[in-house]
Amino acid sequence: MHLLSVEHISKSYGEKVLFQDVTFGVEEGDKIGIIGVNGTGKSTFLKVIAGIEPPDSGAVSTGNRVVVRMLSQDPQFQDGESALEHVLGGDSPQLRAVQAYAAAMEALELNPGDESLQQKLIAANAKMDELDAWQLESEAKTALSKLGITDYYARVETMSGGQRKRVAMAAALLLPSDILILDEPTNHIDNESVAWLEGMLQKRSGALLMITHDRYFLDRVSNRVIELDRGSAYFYEANYSRFLELKLEREEREAASESKRQNLLRQELAWISRGAKARTTKQKARIERYEALKEAGPKAGSGKLELSVASSRLGRKIVELHDVSMSFGDRALFSDFSYIAVPEDRVGIVGRNGSGKSTLLKLIGSKLEPKEGDVELGPTVKLGWFSQEREEMDESLRVIEYIRESAEQVKTADGTTISAGQMLERFLFPPVMQWSPIAKLSGGEKRRLQLLRVLMDAPNVLLLDEPTNDLDIATLTILEDYLDDFPGVVFVVSHDRYFLDRTVDKIIAFEGSPELTVHTGNYSDYVAYADKRQKGESGLDAAGGNGNAARSKADAAVPNAVQDGGKSRGSEKTLRMSYKEQRDYEQIEDWIASAEAELEAVEQGMEAAASDAMRLQELAEEQQQLNEKLEGLMDRWAELSELAERIAEQKKS
Repeated sequence: MHLLSVEHISKSYGEKVLFQDVTFGVEEGDKIGIIGVNGTGKSTFLKVIAGIEPPDSGAVSTGNRVVVRMLSQDPQFQDGESALEHVLGGDSPQLRAVQAYAAAMEALELNPGDESLQQKLIAANAKMDELDAWQLESEAKTALSKLGITDYYARVETMSGGQRKRVAMAAALLLPSDILILDEPTNHIDNESVAWLEGMLQKRSGALLMITHDRYFLDRVSNRVIELDRGSAYFYEANYSRFLELKLEREEREAASESKRQNLLRQELAWISRGAKARTTKQKARIERYEALKEAGPKAGSGKLELSVASSRLGRKIVELHDVSMSFGDRALFSDFSYIAVPEDRVGIVGRNGSGKSTLLKLIGSKLEPKEGDVELGPTVKLGWFSQEREEMDESLRVIEYIRESAEQVKTADGTTISAGQMLERFLFPPVMQWSPIAKLSGGEKRRLQLLRVLMDAPNVLLLDEPTNDLDIATLTILEDYLDDFPGVVFVVSHDRYFLDRTVDKIIAFEGSPELTVHTGNYSDYVAYADKRQKGESGLDAAGGNGNAARSKADAAVPNAVQDGGKSRGSEKTLRMSYKEQRDYEQIEDWIASAEAELEAVEQGMEAAASDAMRLQELAEEQQQLNEKLEGLMDRWAELSELAERIAEQKKS
């Protein structure tokens, strides 16, 4: 069923063309992801489609009775309303029936003997039956709970920005609509809520248009992609993984076409250079052809973020947490937590909203003091802090002035020096834009500018608090590449599963109790482990060790002799190794080296497959199996080494 038509729409702000002559249609069941670098006009594009802003030219039309709803980045609320009231405050017939029933009940409670009110309640009850609206309040509470709002009657005006966004999202999901438009729906919600929202939107029958930087979310929910790039729109009948393939094919075709154009241009230039006089029609036609070829050149590239790693020297002591506890009032966030950072640590911090993730990061960054325990930073530590709480910026400053406040130039890893202006160009701020006031930037462009300022300080310990909020996929990809080569330590709080899988190799997890869990591996490894533990299928300890686990796929890959594991001979008068133990002891280090080489090969494969979500998931599972195999081998090596030492001691005595 055809729902909406977009015909030749264009929009500009001043001299900047956001999009031009865009035409497409939306059918029932379409789930369309909007992609583009920050500042290309994605949010404006959605507002034009939703009818919130008019296009400069062209038109947007919807079918009869088609309902379009949009969740914006800055939702509006009425004064004094509660979360539940906002969710139930729509204008659909079902919601009006719920509101009328609630009002009739409240009035009758105040005047129980009023027969007219009793009749109103009976009528309201019948309307609820007619519209099958009885489950609506329950569904509203479920949606709020899944999005992390448990106090349904809290006034929205007292909530944080992230909580208000989640209340608005619950309302958008509950209210019936034919086309739902979402602008960054995964911002400010935790990983569990993202997974729930993903499932909701996959099952939703209506059409969906959304902007999101969450690549796993985009890959699993969307079936169409619209890319906005330098004023043009490109259309792909694909999810995110397939979009990457199709985009590469398109760019290769464009490159081939440009090469052919350049060859023709050289031929025409040679003819023009010979001084031919434009007296005949034929000669005039050739000159016109030359001018047309020259004008047909490619648009200025969108640029690519390229960062050479620059950081300050880091000593042996980095970040140490000793028996740290933190609480607010009677609520304990975590207790007796210890962690010692090692060089090139990549640590993700995950948990539900409000569990204390950002608090832990602030303790590490010395922005808060623990209630108990100690946090020690090494003398050479230079912190770089990129917070989800937007830094106050003097928006009257020009872009380059803001960066120069941090540094006029920065040294890269290879020893070269790059000026502030050159770094801005690498961050997609061309020279003409560098002299624009910050006030003219989009929200995403401001976040990108803040990130650049943090990196210009050449930190050696990065603290990233929800870095993926409001950054486009292009910026995230280059930030991920930057972290690959960053020689320092990174602690990151994020709900972006792709970003965590791509960047971290350890997880600190808030799991609902004051005791924090440390798990070796990326986020997908941790989720797989947590699922196993919840189902009772694994005996792994909190640090990811094997414990008394039943045989798994990884166990099957360990040589049989290692799995057999003979008993310690401690109870015998003369200690000795069995034939199997002796053979294992002689070969165990080779097995460990082989497992480490396999693991390194898989990790390199994951880097190469960073844009292929399906392949990345397969490699992540293989990585987990190899980690478990390696841990089993290390446990066996420790057991046999201990036995060998005891045998040696016995021989000495």
